[in-house]
Amino acid sequence: MSKSSRVLVIGGGSTGCGIARDLAMRGVDVTLVEKGNLTHGTTGRMHGLLHSGGRYAVSDQASAEECIQENRVLRRIASHCVEMTGGLFVQRPEDADEYFEQKLDGCRECGIPAEVLSAAEAREIEPYLAEDIERAIRVPDGAIDPFRLCVANAADAVEHGARVETHSEVTDVLVEDGEVVGVEVEHAAGSGKYVHGHPGETEKLYADYVVNATGAWAGQIGEMAGVEVAVRPSKGVMTIMNVRQVDTVINRCRPKGDADIVVPHETTCILGTTDEEVEDPEDYPEEGWEVDLMIDTLSELVPILDEARTIRSFWGVRPLYEPPEVGSEDPTDITRDFFLLDHDERDGLPGMASIVGGKLTTYRMMAEQISDHVCEKLGVDAECHTAEEPLPGSEDFSVLREWMDEFGLRSPIGKRSAQRLGSRTDEVLGEWDGPNPTVCECEAVTRAEINDAIDDAGSELNAVRLRTRASMGNCQGAFCCHRMANELSPEYDESVARKALDDLYQERWKGERHALWGEQLSQAMLKHLLHATTMNRDGDPAKTDDPVDFTAFDAGPDGGAATGDGQQSEDAVADGGITDETNAGEGAADADS
Repeated sequence: MSKSSRVLVIGGGSTGCGIARDLAMRGVDVTLVEKGNLTHGTTGRMHGLLHSGGRYAVSDQASAEECIQENRVLRRIASHCVEMTGGLFVQRPEDADEYFEQKLDGCRECGIPAEVLSAAEAREIEPYLAEDIERAIRVPDGAIDPFRLCVANAADAVEHGARVETHSEVTDVLVEDGEVVGVEVEHAAGSGKYVHGHPGETEKLYADYVVNATGAWAGQIGEMAGVEVAVRPSKGVMTIMNVRQVDTVINRCRPKGDADIVVPHETTCILGTTDEEVEDPEDYPEEGWEVDLMIDTLSELVPILDEARTIRSFWGVRPLYEPPEVGSEDPTDITRDFFLLDHDERDGLPGMASIVGGKLTTYRMMAEQISDHVCEKLGVDAECHTAEEPLPGSEDFSVLREWMDEFGLRSPIGKRSAQRLGSRTDEVLGEWDGPNPTVCECEAVTRAEINDAIDDAGSELNAVRLRTRASMGNCQGAFCCHRMANELSPEYDESVARKALDDLYQERWKGERHALWGEQLSQAMLKHLLHATTMNRDGDPAKTDDPVDFTAFDAGPDGGAATGDGQQSEDAVADGGITDETNAGEGAADADS
């Protein structure tokens, strides 16, 4: 079986979705393929910072200028994805005055609004800043929801005629007579608007031009085509706190270093990050000391972090790239600028280009430049309008009201729903027929939102999570995973709903296991008991044909080893409360990925 289109984009992150939208708006027939959900790669594993450019105002001014330009664009076209928190570059006593002045001058040289604040003025904005800070620079940083942003771009691409295929991994780049003519994909499990194949099915997708927008995976796609794309993946850890300890992006005003930023995001704060080069973007160590470093170091700026609870940690891999002749040894020295590689001009392989490097903040600019390139190659005379046309949900900011009484919602929940849905609020909530209870209390996600996401994502509850933030709050799905699965009925049968529940639960677990110590071990056990035993997610012996040795169940809540006081061992908790093959399934293996 095969399909064809004019352009095929590989990669469903911010850049790939932005390219698909841009080309589709120009009238180009485009297909996007992504091996997982949208945001599966780097986009779904970033700290949510909408850059002002201040972080690069000294070391990489070209990137800084791009960031402040696109910062302003995204505030216009993606208002329902952005919270303009503002940002502070904070100086501690041990931080050099010279660098503070360089940062201030650099911001002004790059056109980034920058204002010097005294320590007292900075603490008036953020009372939990350390008492011994000396001063700060205020810049227009913000927070952005990468999941909502990606989905909005993909949805708009589809509205303009694009085809988006998730759970479709590229297994080969098709080269005929020395020219790239398409790709071969293998479809995985999934159902919904963006899933077009059947699990295990292999399909050839042909196109006049192929765009490699896979970020840290660009080298692997290049290798399939027989060309080198020397991406240098660099991992960084992010740790999510239980509440917003600050409402402003807090940066440490010093030269490059680990653990130097706190980003308030939705109901949480995200601490970041490290910068360590790795060979494989999917196979690298995730170590506990990295999480400890975030808390210990950033507590020097915001001491209350030392007493706060973490709810999960995750690692992302940056798609860093620099021309091979530069040869930086330290990944922090590599530019955050982006590069368009025309493989015809560079490698003598027509039919394909790669876009590498860059930041989420500059995704739209990257998409515009490569879309210009593709249109030139194909002889398409059409201009880019993505900087002016708002994304779905951002057309009318006035819908973000403080109350939603007309939809039968209490004010705080209505406000949260409206913030997520933007100008789609009336469509999703106003047209919902029936009771609209809150499904996820932590993030105030209602039944109407969950069902709207299911209409779009199908039975893939992790895709529903990305669209709504349900299960991403303090309890990490402890009290809402099963409620989300319940909303799949009656459209999907029981086996599909149970598999979706297991996948969602394991996805939540794999980010929690790095943060478990002290009382949080007990909290993890509570969550396990709620799901694995109360709801029989560890297997019901009454349904087993073979004789059951019930003494095993006396040993612990999942039939595994127990400690002397009847509680499950910490080792079992550290494995997600799953200790046998029956319980582990696909999700347990995924928890270590």
